[in-house]
Amino acid sequence: MQLAAMDIVKYVNSKFIPIHLLFWVGVWFFYVYFFNYNSTDANFVTWFSAFLLPVTMVTTYFVVYFLIPKYLLVKKYFLFTLYSIYTLIISTWLILMTIFASLLFLSNLNIDRMPPMSRNYIFVLILVYLVVLLVSFVNLLSHNFQIESKNKELQNKILETQLQIKDQELQYLKKQIHPHFLFNTLNTIYGFALKQSKNTPEIILKLSNLLDYILYQVNKPKVSLKEEILHIEEYIDLERIRFQDSLDISFSSDIRNEEKLIPPMLFIPFVENAFKHGNLIDGSLQIIIDIKLNKDSLNFSIKNTVKSDSDQETSPGIGLENIRKRLDLIFSDQYELQVIPKTDWYQVELTINNI
Repeated sequence: MQLAAMDIVKYVNSKFIPIHLLFWVGVWFFYVYFFNYNSTDANFVTWFSAFLLPVTMVTTYFVVYFLIPKYLLVKKYFLFTLYSIYTLIISTWLILMTIFASLLFLSNLNIDRMPPMSRNYIFVLILVYLVVLLVSFVNLLSHNFQIESKNKELQNKILETQLQIKDQELQYLKKQIHPHFLFNTLNTIYGFALKQSKNTPEIILKLSNLLDYILYQVNKPKVSLKEEILHIEEYIDLERIRFQDSLDISFSSDIRNEEKLIPPMLFIPFVENAFKHGNLIDGSLQIIIDIKLNKDSLNFSIKNTVKSDSDQETSPGIGLENIRKRLDLIFSDQYELQVIPKTDWYQVELTINNI
């Protein structure tokens, strides 16, 4: 009861009643206009239109607020057709009673005094159902618009949720990369500290620069290629100190637009894996890194020497595994990642289109 009362108050306080009242006044004028054709009895036309209006209202509201939502919209077509026929029969009887009552009370059973249009039952029925069909059509359009709006709103919420999930997953993957990177670097510092190497302060300084990049830049959605390349060079400098004469590395880049934006720490896992899983052959670890930007296509290639029995292909490490997930999340089908194991070499090729 309380809910019903609240609904009534809601309708009263809304624009529902004024709009409907205005509409039915318009229908009444519509009836008056047509029934005045070839008639000079304004009093009869006015009251006849007033008698016909409740019949039109009852039929319209029954169709719009009962038949359509309860049967048509839920695809109960048989019941909708059946009850529509009942509605047509009852409304026909009501229209006939309206015409008879008008004949009795407005023209004293003198049918010649009735306006021609009011005597034509088919015409009156068409006028009534013209209003019913018009309101039903507008109601269905409004319903479809509301459904589409709700669907779009739901799709937007789903998309927003998916984006949040992707963002959370990306943040999780980044957090996995950072400890892995720090673990490798701290191991290097620990080894040099045990040897009391003169290079230890330089390594700490290099690490400090890298930590600055990690802490302040990696949380950005994207960084410039210039920053990423400087980050790789810092990392290579650290490894040069660790490997010293046993490292033979070539790093080249052909970047015309260094301000092109990419996700941070995109390439460093590949570089890490090259140092971690690469093997010394003839006393030297060889690594070749090449980065090219051709318009909107970015190509990254890295290869390192491995022994034929190396497990690098079957155990690529945390970094490479995470980078695949990040690429799927960020670039979807716009990238191609190839891992190419060769004799004494392990190569990775990454191409990103529409960067």
